[in-house]
This record gives sequence, C-alpha cells and structure tokens, in this order.
Amino acid sequence: MRTGLRRLAAGVLAAVCLSLLAGCHGRQEQTAFTVPETFDESRQYEITFWAKNDTNKRQTDIYKQAIEEFEALYPNITVTLRLYTNYGDIYNDVITNITTQTTPNVCITYPDHIATYLTGDNVVAPLDELFADEKYGLGGSEVRFDSPAQEQIVPQFLDECRLDGHYYAIPYMRSTEACYINKTYVEALGYTLPETLTWDFLWEVSRAAAATEGADGVYSLNGQQVLIPFLYKSTDNMMIQMLQQLGAGYSTSTGVIQLFNDTTTDLLYQIADATAAGAFSTFKISGYPANFLNAGQCVFAIDSTAGSTWMGTDAPLLDIPADKVVEFETAVMPVPQFDPEHPQMISQGPSVCIFNKEDPQEVLASWLFAQYLLTDSVQIAYSQTEGYVPVTTKALEGPEYQDYLSRAGEDNDTYYQVKLEATRLLLDHLDDTFTTPVFNGSASLRDAAGQLIETVTKSVRRGQTVDDAFMEALYADTVSLYHLDSVSASGGKVDLGPMPAMSVGLLAALAAAWVLILAYLALRHHRKKSAER
Repeated sequence: MRTGLRRLAAGVLAAVCLSLLAGCHGRQEQTAFTVPETFDESRQYEITFWAKNDTNKRQTDIYKQAIEEFEALYPNITVTLRLYTNYGDIYNDVITNITTQTTPNVCITYPDHIATYLTGDNVVAPLDELFADEKYGLGGSEVRFDSPAQEQIVPQFLDECRLDGHYYAIPYMRSTEACYINKTYVEALGYTLPETLTWDFLWEVSRAAAATEGADGVYSLNGQQVLIPFLYKSTDNMMIQMLQQLGAGYSTSTGVIQLFNDTTTDLLYQIADATAAGAFSTFKISGYPANFLNAGQCVFAIDSTAGSTWMGTDAPLLDIPADKVVEFETAVMPVPQFDPEHPQMISQGPSVCIFNKEDPQEVLASWLFAQYLLTDSVQIAYSQTEGYVPVTTKALEGPEYQDYLSRAGEDNDTYYQVKLEATRLLLDHLDDTFTTPVFNGSASLRDAAGQLIETVTKSVRRGQTVDDAFMEALYADTVSLYHLDSVSASGGKVDLGPMPAMSVGLLAALAAAWVLILAYLALRHHRKKSAER
C-alpha cells in the first residue's frame, strides 16, 4: 500500500507541477527551420495557401492560374487555395490555428500581423537563409522558373518585411493612399485644386460644401439631401499620416507607444470641429467612400490606390446601381499634407509569409510556391486588376509593364485612367513613403489610432461634448480596450522572465498539498475496503 501511495503521490506531484508551470510559462517549442541541402522531389507535398480577395474575380483567377502554372513545374506539389474577404479574418484564423499547430503553409498578410505570430516559438519561418541559398534561393540555380534576385526586389518594399533583424516575409503588392476628388464640385464652389493638396485646403473646401445645405435639407452643390464632403476609408492611416507629417510621436521602433500626445489631441479637436460642421465622416460610420463619390455625394474620398477601380464616373467596379452614378471629373492626388515641400504618405500592401512545419522539406516546397508569386507573370497580372504596384524592379522596368502604364485611358477596364493615375502616384513618390514600426502589439496600436478618430466623430454626430474631460476618458478607454498597457518597450508583450523563486515555492507547496489530500483520501478508501472485508 505504501508503494502505491508513493507512486500516486509522485504522479500527482508531476502532473500538478507540469500543469501549473505550463499554464504560467510553458509552451511546446517547434523545431527551428533549416534549409535542406536538396529538395526531395520523390515525395508528394500538399500545401495550403491563404489569400485575400474582395469581389474582384480577376484576382481569384490570377491566384488559380499561378497555382496551375506552378504545379505544372512541380508536379509533386499540390497547392490548395483558401480565400478570405479581409486580412483581419486571415489574422484571426492564423492566431487560432497556431495553438493547434494547423497554420497554413503560405499566407498573405501584413508585417504587423507577423509580429504577433512571432510570439510563438518558431511559428513563422525566417527567410534569410532561403533568400541566399544558391540552389533554391531568390534567383537560385535549381529553381524552375525565372525567379528575381534579392537585389531585384524594391528595397523599400523588402525592408518592410524585416522584423527583429530577420526577413520573415516577401512583399507581394504595394500601394499607398490617394485622395479621389470630384473636381467638378471643387470648381463649382469657386476653388482651384492646388499643385499639392493640403489639409487646410481640404478642410476649407469641405466646410464650404457642407454650407450649401438649404433650409429644405437639400444641398445646392449636388441637388441632393445627402452630402458628406470628406470621407476617409482607413482612419488608422489618417491619424498615422497626420502625426508623421507633423513630426509627432506614434511609436518607436522598440515599441514605446507615443500616440497619446498633445498633437493627437489637437488633431482630434480639428476633426471634431469639421464633423460638427457636417464636413467629415468615416467609412465605418457612413459607408464606402467610393459609393458616395460616384453618387455625387462626396467631394474628397481617401482610400487606397488599390481601390482606384471603384472610383469615378467610369469605374469598372461599382457597388451602386448605374443609374445612381453622377457625371463628374475625377482628380487623383496624394493624401493632403501639412508641409507641401516635404510630402509624406504611408506605404502599405500585402506580404507573404511562410509558416514553419516539422518537415523542412514541406517548408521548402512552400517557399518555392511563395517565390513563384514574385515572377513577372503574376506580379504584372495582379497589379493590373487594381492600383497595385509590382514589388520587383524586373517587373516594373520590363517592357510589358511600361507598355501598360503608357496606355492610360484607352479603356475603362485594364487601362482605366483613374487606376493608372493612382498607380503612377505611388511610383512617383516612392521616396516620400514611410512605414510604421512593427512589433508585437503594433497591430493593436494601429487599430487604436483609428479608433480615436472613429469615437470622436461618432460622439460629435450624437451630440456629445468633446472637451478635455472627454479626451482624457477616450485615451484611458482606448488603452484599456486595445491592451496597450501590456505592450513593453521591447515591442512585445511584457516579458515575465523566469518564474520567481517564491512563486516556484508556492506552486511546489500547492502541489504537495494536493498530494497529501489525495494520499489521505486513498488511505481512507483503503481502510474502508479493509473494514468491509
């Protein structure tokens, strides 16, 4: 009996300690990826590819065509495509699947999201060695297609994929934001578009447009009862770009949060005043900017250059009935600036990461497919669907893409004028773009930046008073909502470090107590059985 109790005690002690320690600090670690010397082509590989697509069927067709061409080159690799309607859903599913070790093999995502994935042990495969591998790296000798060399990827775009000193992604497409303007309305209000759009000009014209509302609720500018002079799609970008242009804090490269500063407060007051004047709203509050612009219910609509195919009277993609579209002249300009002499605009767009697996051969197969997405055929075809820019100089400088750029306005589909103008906008301002620091928590900080504008705008529309007390409460609520108080200066969640000796002692004591309790119960059970005999 004593032997049985000792075994029971030892088992309980081990189980309790492992459970408690694992729950507090433990995590099953996955083996770090190393590049195989050769790719085993005698085996079959099935890899999954998660990608984002809205309602643009041509993008889906390009994915499918790329998979078909790749599988013809590598018959032993099967690629399964899974499409999502937005990057947020991809992010959430990846986070969920990390815990069950069922992540996809290849995933289109954003660096902010990758920073969160990296909190898991060896979840995302680092690409430095793969980039440089002579056989299977960028431009490698054993790659069966025309892969670009590393120096043929636009440096600004590739730098966005570098986290903690290592590359964890390759860029796929790039865009920035543009201001799509109803030039007809601007001139009807007595204004002329400046060479560089400024915030002062935009706010002035937007207020003038809002002031055309008559006593009957109809705006003389458009003859309708609906007019939102200025609509912004991504308010996180709005706040980030404003702060960048003013040289104010947002965050440091190590993850120190600087968002909640006096400049932010001043900007929020400006936005509150414009909202109160009926001059401003957001996508989340009112709806998609392109719909209002195309219906003659908006003067300034800021959205991604990748959204250009939805903008303008002759837009090839429309989300409103054709009979609701109003004829007007569309101007495409960079986002408004505070300092026209030194324009600054955000660089954005999807990248591709590869998830680590226990089998390095599977990771290598995934890398070969991801690399195929950088070929000219994929890059140029995808960029032509919307206002994206290819990420390689091979594609950008090649005759096919240069011919594409030269044919702006030939039709309202592939060569849609507004789309080509939006594309050139980024190409002409590559040196004026910037990116925000990436760290574990940067995705939450980005959401928080946008939420400040959303909350202020919504509160003004509801008739609430926006004052210093409101701002103080807003900042506190935002910090709490996005858990920004748990982001450390090193850019990740607060590192708890080794478990303190006192905590270890307490856990051991707790485990010992459970052992004694279970031993006592076992002894009582044994005595009861003996008495029954």
